[in-house]
Amino acid sequence: MVHLTINGLPVSVEDDATILQAARTLGIRIPTLCHFELDCFEVEHRMGSCRVCVVEVQGRPNLAPACCTPVAPGMVVQTNSIRATNARRTVLDLILSDHPKECLTCPINGSCELQALAGNLKLTRVNYEGEMSHYPMDVSSESIVRNLDKCIMCRRCETACNDMQTVGILSGVRRGFEVVVAPTMEKPLSETKCVFCGQCVAACPTGALTAVVRVDDVWAALNDESKRVIVQTAPAVRVALGEGFDLDPGTISTGKMVTALRRLGFEGVFDTDFAADLTIMEEATEFIERLHKGENLPILTSCCPGWVKFFEHQFPDLIYMPSSAKSPQQMFGAVAKTYYARKMGIDPKDLVVVSAMPCLCKKYEASRKEFGRDGYRDVDIVISTRELIYMLNEAGIVFQQLEEGRFDDPLGESTGAGVIFGASGGVVEAALRTAADWLTGEDLPRVDFAAVRGMQGTKEATVTIGDLDVRAAVVSGLGNARRLLERIRAGTADYHIIEIMACPGGCINGGGQPFIHGNTDILEKRMEAIYRADAGLPVRKSHQNPSIQKLYREFLGEPGSERARELLHTGYTPRQNI
Repeated sequence: MVHLTINGLPVSVEDDATILQAARTLGIRIPTLCHFELDCFEVEHRMGSCRVCVVEVQGRPNLAPACCTPVAPGMVVQTNSIRATNARRTVLDLILSDHPKECLTCPINGSCELQALAGNLKLTRVNYEGEMSHYPMDVSSESIVRNLDKCIMCRRCETACNDMQTVGILSGVRRGFEVVVAPTMEKPLSETKCVFCGQCVAACPTGALTAVVRVDDVWAALNDESKRVIVQTAPAVRVALGEGFDLDPGTISTGKMVTALRRLGFEGVFDTDFAADLTIMEEATEFIERLHKGENLPILTSCCPGWVKFFEHQFPDLIYMPSSAKSPQQMFGAVAKTYYARKMGIDPKDLVVVSAMPCLCKKYEASRKEFGRDGYRDVDIVISTRELIYMLNEAGIVFQQLEEGRFDDPLGESTGAGVIFGASGGVVEAALRTAADWLTGEDLPRVDFAAVRGMQGTKEATVTIGDLDVRAAVVSGLGNARRLLERIRAGTADYHIIEIMACPGGCINGGGQPFIHGNTDILEKRMEAIYRADAGLPVRKSHQNPSIQKLYREFLGEPGSERARELLHTGYTPRQNI
């Protein structure tokens, strides 16, 4: 432990701590912009590039950035001296002098850290007016917009992309006044190996990186009398949506969300959990087939499109490993445009399928050419949890006062296995619940596989099913995925089934969720709510979902049938790794 004094108060911290961390233990707030951390995944950005956190250290001639200055024995620090405060105001003045003055129309107005800091320091005018940098806006992708006029060179997006996710497409380019963060050769995102996970968007403290917003397209569809518009909602949305309306993190808002969507005008409100149960039917069937043959193991889950694109770019030599099952979002779209459309007597071209998702990459996934038929997409429009909050506010819906609603049939009935897809470990646990019953031919009482739960980046478990020991691994965060896949490639890891989610913690931490900037406590509350929702459902195994059983009887035949493979399975494409 190191003993030091901050603002006259003694404090003891571990010897690898920074001044910023030491100050926080005393309840002293030092403003930051470039600092970024995700405790549970040991990711921290300590570049000190913005200099907003400078403090005075006795005996040192220069101000020190608190976020990257290590503590030292006997150190005496002053965080709120006139010199430090004036330096922060000057730094912020200079940042604002090269920043667009369009806060009222900025996509992150109200959640911008730069805006909040200017308010906290009571900057009421820009003192340094002059030339401003200008860059072309990148709107090439379905998921992310890059407006580099708003980049402040904090480089948090680099940490998210390169250190946490190891995708490796962002770095500082150019020099001097023209310096900016951009991909290789300043290519648009759509021409890079970007996986559109959205973690750079979640890390960005300004509006330089934002999500593509499709709210206007949804309103247009809802007001088109020639269209029937239905919506599906992902499991992670229901445990984060309430945060946009001042409800406590971890509040389960399923019923209010259903009522809100009906009030917006959707003619069918359905649950992606239904399609998650459907995914397990196909994925567990494929897993058992591979297990019996001893071929193409381990099977890798394929529900996360960010992980799938990462795999296609970075590990094309292992492309036989992922399950061919589509994600729940795409299975729902395929079933809606066939089975549901037929039951309701609707021409598929007149059916608009909207998805409310926690993930920005779901926007990209819906646009992939293989996910559609006869000239129309399986999923037409994808909005994020944040976009759904925008719509409800725009419609004047007081979310807290809504009554509890229920999903529509036949695509709204789901099990606890479906809802846990929203948390890291949920897909493997759901698959094990069904695979265990099918392999033993029994209705086993055990449904909880706690070893694969939790916020850890990598989890391993051996589950005994009958006389078989199934070795499972669960990984979230693409940096962790890379390390595990490199072990598999080298032959030093041996598993039967592996779940990978691109975002740390799984979909609860998707790039389209309400901004929390790495708040581990909120992530844990969302995850706890996911498992609480599972435990409260009467049916907790996918294969026991009555609506899923009916779908197979009436339309699909059986898991892995010819029609099931046509509608519910896909293939993968090796992609260039620039």
